[in-house]
Amino acid sequence: MTSDSVHAADAASARARLLELIKELAVVRGKVILSSGKEADYYVDLRRITLHHEASKLVGQVMLSLIDDAGVAVECAGGLTMGADPVGTAVMHAAADAGRAVDAFVVRKAQKSYGMGRQVEGPSVEGRNVVVLEDTSTTGGSALAAVEGVRNAGGNVVAVAVIVDRNTGAKEKIEAETGVPYLFAFGKDELGLN
Repeated sequence: MTSDSVHAADAASARARLLELIKELAVVRGKVILSSGKEADYYVDLRRITLHHEASKLVGQVMLSLIDDAGVAVECAGGLTMGADPVGTAVMHAAADAGRAVDAFVVRKAQKSYGMGRQVEGPSVEGRNVVVLEDTSTTGGSALAAVEGVRNAGGNVVAVAVIVDRNTGAKEKIEAETGVPYLFAFGKDELGLN
């Protein structure tokens, strides 16, 4: 086996196991109000995945593979606090495990009025290729806010990537408003949520 086919096999295995864990731990059925204000018959609580001892590592592997497979070269990964924080950290660690340097960052909801007055925390994103991450997206609002914050900090946003796409128009909205590709690891159909 070549190293590419080993990588592909590892990525497929990580993706399959992560999908199992999402179905088992993160899909909650019942009426809920989403952060967008919309009502849904289910909730995908991805913090139960991104903060889980086994799943977190898989998140990093799957998301890094997703980004690589899309041909997107990144130096930094992160997004709007708080949903994106563990996703960015997972990608950073997966990249380090693969002998690569990808820094993580956090985008605050508003610029600080004290200290250094930054909205984007962590290593500087200025002049660097950045992927904006999110655990899931309904309207795209969090990802769009993160893109704006990163661009204001001088970062070059090259993609937006989410773990689960709810198929509610976020992809189309984000691509139209940012001009960058929207990538997702899993669609709601894969989670049995049609």
